[in-house]
Amino acid sequence: MAFYQFKRDQRIAASLDEVWDFISSPRNLKEITPDYMGFDITNGDLPEKMYEGMMITYKVSPLLGLKMDWMTEITHVRDREYFVDEQRVGPYSLWHHQHIVKEIHDGVLMEDIVTYSPPFGPLGAIANSLIIENKLKEIFAYRKKVIQKKWGELPDVRSVDGLAG
Repeated sequence: MAFYQFKRDQRIAASLDEVWDFISSPRNLKEITPDYMGFDITNGDLPEKMYEGMMITYKVSPLLGLKMDWMTEITHVRDREYFVDEQRVGPYSLWHHQHIVKEIHDGVLMEDIVTYSPPFGPLGAIANSLIIENKLKEIFAYRKKVIQKKWGELPDVRSVDGLAG
């Protein structure tokens, strides 16, 4: 079984409280998911804030319009620092997603670390290189655009200093 890690970060021109309130509300998941994915939460009325042990069920169409069930559990929450969601039912053999926020000068650094393993062994590894990795890039690019529109983005100081790769 192959394991992969996908990382993204974004510098946001907002307060830590604003960003945390937005990302820690399961009600906002649909807003940051591309429409074509047909993302629909199926477990009824959700609370305003995530909590450890919370289960979120939804239907999503990540590929070819095929609807599939997905269930994630919020396994760790540290208020205004991070939360972790892990797939319990869904398309991956393993899905562990860390959402981390840190206060920085003039805003917030939001980091995502997704550790995952596609199903089907060697076929999953091929699917990752041909489809899955690109789909993750597309989904996170969409989310970045939504967040930028909502608050704006801070320049990456590493790029300004010539340190970004």
